[in-house]
Amino acid sequence: MARLTKKQKEARAKVDKNKLYSVEEASALLKEITYTKFDASVDLAVRLGVDPRKANQMVRGVVSLPHGTGKDMKVLALVTPDKEAEAKEAGADYVGLDEYLQKIKDGWTDVDVIVTMPSVMGKLGPLGRVLGPRGLMPNPKTGTVTMDIGKAVSEVKAGKIDFKVDKTGIVHAPIGKASFSAEKLVGNANELLTTLMKLKPTSAKGTYVKSIYMSSTMSPSIAIDTKIG
Repeated sequence: MARLTKKQKEARAKVDKNKLYSVEEASALLKEITYTKFDASVDLAVRLGVDPRKANQMVRGVVSLPHGTGKDMKVLALVTPDKEAEAKEAGADYVGLDEYLQKIKDGWTDVDVIVTMPSVMGKLGPLGRVLGPRGLMPNPKTGTVTMDIGKAVSEVKAGKIDFKVDKTGIVHAPIGKASFSAEKLVGNANELLTTLMKLKPTSAKGTYVKSIYMSSTMSPSIAIDTKIG
């Protein structure tokens, strides 16, 4: 087992493993225990009482974080020529169609989000094996397949993220960076948690939110009280 560094030991000592923290307490504490030299990402991991194998218990959604993610999201707009100017104006990093479809076919996936139009989705089908595992396949439910390309690109750039429950029943989502103020982390965390509560499937029985943990890259996890809202 790898030995803990002095800073890792100090960070762990500050987290009371027997305590459930409020979102406000966790956000403030996280800033104290994050010691990386780079601006670490802050994530929430929410375990839900759902069975993701059942279609009627799949939890998936989008949320616009009020303070953004702190990450410059690289957006590819796969659009027809008449939509290129709109995509560029909205801030898309890459704009085009056939040349990018070929690049993806050749293995290029150096983007965070792909936005496209309904008429182009047919061309993306054969690329599912490349895009699917990386979570890059556009989806009408997350607003990334739309005729309003400018709005879709702007929202992603402003901090709109999509999330879905994984096979083990956990939703992992970024809520900012360690350089954010505690208040901004609180605002983003609450927005995500509120959105998750609204998405509770009617078929889910028992406790819906089983556990919530906040952590930053390489920091210990902080358990948050599930009695939210």
